[in-house]
Amino acid sequence: MTRNLRVAVAGAGLGGLAAAAALVRQGLEVAVYEQRPRLVEDETALHLAPNGTRILQRWGLGTQLLALAVQPVAWEFREWSGSLTWRQPLGRMGRGAFAAPYCTLLTDELYDLLLARLPQERIRLGRRLSGFEESADGVELEFADGGSATADVLVGADGVRSLVRSRLIGTPRRVYHGTTAYSGALQADDVPGLARDRVTVWLGPDSRMVGAPVSEGEQIGFVAVVPSRSRTGGRRPLRGQPAALAADFGGWAADVKAITAAAGGIRSWTPYDHAPLKRWGSGRVTLLGDAAHPMLPYHGQGVSQCLEDAVALAHHLATAPAPEQALRRYEALRLPHTTRVQLGSRANAFRPAAVPDVTWAQVYDIEEHLAG
Repeated sequence: MTRNLRVAVAGAGLGGLAAAAALVRQGLEVAVYEQRPRLVEDETALHLAPNGTRILQRWGLGTQLLALAVQPVAWEFREWSGSLTWRQPLGRMGRGAFAAPYCTLLTDELYDLLLARLPQERIRLGRRLSGFEESADGVELEFADGGSATADVLVGADGVRSLVRSRLIGTPRRVYHGTTAYSGALQADDVPGLARDRVTVWLGPDSRMVGAPVSEGEQIGFVAVVPSRSRTGGRRPLRGQPAALAADFGGWAADVKAITAAAGGIRSWTPYDHAPLKRWGSGRVTLLGDAAHPMLPYHGQGVSQCLEDAVALAHHLATAPAPEQALRRYEALRLPHTTRVQLGSRANAFRPAAVPDVTWAQVYDIEEHLAG
């Protein structure tokens, strides 16, 4: 395929930036269109599994990543009361199995790392996509401000409420799972009994709490999932009112109670996904990341799957003889694997006290599957 292929990416979230970075590495022309007028920082903690960090290392970002991230020595799973039930080594022992580290860091740290790989002029802010029209020669993008743009390929990386997806295949029915999630970050000194070199998961009969070190171990990022009082609540700030969260975990281990007591600005949302899609695109249009496969947060694979998508998409666009063929090859490779990850995470939503085995996803190497 010729290297002057023009690719439009709708959405400048982590998935969109990952796609753009991978496409630029392949020598393709990329423009990322983002509806927000500015890029907003997000200090939510995220987990980057070895299948994701391996990609960043190959992109030459390994040193920068490890300078920002914490490499936990283990996952520790504990009963709600605090008793240790299972420990999965990560650190040096884990790297022998995965050939790449497991990292925890803040979302905006990874965001800035990817953003720095892109020429600034490739990011077009304040461009809300309102529609698109495909022809034999390309795709015309229409924006809410009345403007337009043309490209050879359109990639919908515009999240769980994807407009590109809705225009391609309709809007899938959201599936709610009866839970509410809370997330936030606090100073590690506020939980002095909690080790700063591991990820800790406390599992109760119908709830769970995850604490992960970030910011060189100076902070603890947490996610708590509890039975929902509302099945339709959206993400919203609780403005330093941890009382509801503290009540949900009142009888739990001392470290859990310390997290809920110290939590200040908490965000909450209602996790949902939808049934795996049968297809991701047609013609010169496709999907990537949450637009294609929104995942519940129980396998810690959301960001890593976006990175895998990006690698596969860029490879096939750079090697296939025609854009349409490239996109169908990309989808044929990615859809079965992301479906397995998506359904595995969903299954774990109904087993709060279970310890998920996701090593099969963590050892997956996308480049081993890039035939032709």
